[in-house]
Amino acid sequence: MPASKAKTLFSETDSSNGVVRLCDLQPGQLGDCFALLTAREQATTRDGKPYFRCTFRDAARSVTAMIWSDTPFFAPCSETWKSGQFYKLRCRFSESSYGPQIELDRIREVNDEDIEAGFDPGEFLQSSRFDLDEMYAELTYLVEAEIEDVALRQLVSEILVEHADAIKTIPAAMRNHHAYRGGFLEHVLSVTKLATHLADKYIAYYRNMQPPLNKSLVVAGAVLHDIGKLTELDAQPQGASYTAQGRLVGHILLGRDIVREKANELGTLDPETLLRLEHIIIAHQNLPEWGSPIAPHTPEALLVHYADDTDAKFHMMAMALETEPTNDDEFTPRDNAMRRQIFRGLA
Repeated sequence: MPASKAKTLFSETDSSNGVVRLCDLQPGQLGDCFALLTAREQATTRDGKPYFRCTFRDAARSVTAMIWSDTPFFAPCSETWKSGQFYKLRCRFSESSYGPQIELDRIREVNDEDIEAGFDPGEFLQSSRFDLDEMYAELTYLVEAEIEDVALRQLVSEILVEHADAIKTIPAAMRNHHAYRGGFLEHVLSVTKLATHLADKYIAYYRNMQPPLNKSLVVAGAVLHDIGKLTELDAQPQGASYTAQGRLVGHILLGRDIVREKANELGTLDPETLLRLEHIIIAHQNLPEWGSPIAPHTPEALLVHYADDTDAKFHMMAMALETEPTNDDEFTPRDNAMRRQIFRGLA
């Protein structure tokens, strides 16, 4: 075998330390681990040389591997490596200002022998820390308890029941926030609870609004604001990807269509209530550059927008601060969903 290709294969006899989890590797440690290849992006250096930026992960850690053109991994990465495929790696782990990284020493696809030895693909699916059935039960309870408008409550309830399996399992996004199994439900429940709190607060504060703040609409809009993601996203082990409908239409209009179709089917919802609910869905991202064709023009839409934005942004910051700090750093790496270094505290 040519020396340039030797390290692209993985010999079991080469390993003396056994298999460790990717998330358990310490800075500087060389170890054998299983990982899922989730992204393989080709780019070029300033000198015009091609390279790949590959992302591997297990359920608890995501790392970057740079595959340069002068390494033996470049050709197989270009020709045979696939996103969504599991690999056995020998790699050295490190932390930098760009985030967690690995330097590959060996790599091969997971095989039947690995599965017979106990490799379980299910262990690599990132999932919500909360119980999915309990979250779904809490969400349906809020719908029953907080939506006084009978026709509106029926519409929301039937949509939840018809799409229960997807609601419990899909991620909330491809990346950035709640991008894991059950993330959609975790996010929607959190937004609904926050929006309900805000509705109660401002109903008590502003009693002379005409018309008064409609709490039923706030709760319904919070529950359904992202419902179009059931059609927009295709959930796979390596992460969600956009469907054709998601790319060409987007979850905002897809969600409006789901609500409109159910309302037409039931035929019981007041036309103005349906209009206001559709507006909440269409306006919940506030700005055209974020995906909304129109900004919130009702107080209910405004509350749902800020509840949604707050929950997503806080999740991004919390996830960055939940990573283990290295070397008593005062700031997190900038390799996070907010694209900024977040202050931990003075060293």
